[in-house]
Amino acid sequence: MDINNVAHAFNFEGEAISIKAFGSGHINSTYIADFGSKQYVIQKINTSVFKNPDELMDNVFAVTEYLRSEIEKSGGDAERETLNFVKTKDSKKYFKADNGECYRAYVFVKDSVCFDTADSPELFKKSGAAFGRFQRMLGSFPAKTLSETIPHFHDTLYRYENEFKKAIASADKAVLSSCKKETDFVISRKSDTDKITSLISGGEIPLRVTHNDTKLNNVLFDEKTKRALAVIDLDTVMPGSALYDFGDSIRFGASTAAEDESDLSKVSLSLEYFKAYAEGFLSEAGEVLTKTEKENLAFSAKLLTLECGMRFLTDYLNGNTYFKVDYPTHNLVRAKNQFALVSDIESKLEKMNEIIKSL
Repeated sequence: MDINNVAHAFNFEGEAISIKAFGSGHINSTYIADFGSKQYVIQKINTSVFKNPDELMDNVFAVTEYLRSEIEKSGGDAERETLNFVKTKDSKKYFKADNGECYRAYVFVKDSVCFDTADSPELFKKSGAAFGRFQRMLGSFPAKTLSETIPHFHDTLYRYENEFKKAIASADKAVLSSCKKETDFVISRKSDTDKITSLISGGEIPLRVTHNDTKLNNVLFDEKTKRALAVIDLDTVMPGSALYDFGDSIRFGASTAAEDESDLSKVSLSLEYFKAYAEGFLSEAGEVLTKTEKENLAFSAKLLTLECGMRFLTDYLNGNTYFKVDYPTHNLVRAKNQFALVSDIESKLEKMNEIIKSL
């Protein structure tokens, strides 16, 4: 589909000056459209990952419009502190081309920047504050009204029973024998897998709006002041637990090594980075989180790391059909890495809980 024809379908202001490929995302093809007074981001939705674009875009519009209202009430700048999506000329939330391709668009936030890695605890703390603010502002949003764009995304017990165990049952014997230590590691921690979902189903913690992809590069920062502006990439916004977002942030951002580092002696949890993120997150979300949620923040880092490692191991057992790999044992290396991080988190859980209490 000609991207110029796609742009013409949206209710943009002015005339197009240029449209170019933009960014380095792995899921959606992205373009930047310069219309003079404003620039717009156009994205082709990956419908092989997000199979129901109507539900996806209903979620995105509902959450961003609610955020815009909350930001305006508090005297903030809604043009910069949330994404502002643009409808098509016929008032639809996305454009569907004749060939079935689906596109959506939002206003580009000028003078903003993203970072792929946190090169300082202070930057990681700012991202924690951004995701904490996201939780606080959506604290009263009716999470049940959102659709699950990826069902059972952080239901760790479901992944254990319906994906991991099935992968073991059907795996090649040689492959299975090559990772017995790792499969035993997961099996020995089965009792952890349903803790958060049980707290939700038992009414001990509330169902909340969760982002589910809380990497640093999903936060927009002001280019000059480096102040965290907005949380972006809202495709995986779904009903869930705030613990999912906190735990996955720690898993990815507080590890001392990349998630495919094969030298496991380099893999550990940085308590300095953990404290920085927790301080930022709780400075914003602390007023809306319940006592039980706070008591499980440290544990969530362990669970989300275990879940991620289990997913890597499952894919290895299945013949590397989901995650992109650079060599045959890449997913096994990733799984070993995540399990080394789980073990280190287990050794530091008491200290992590003390940090949360101190904050």
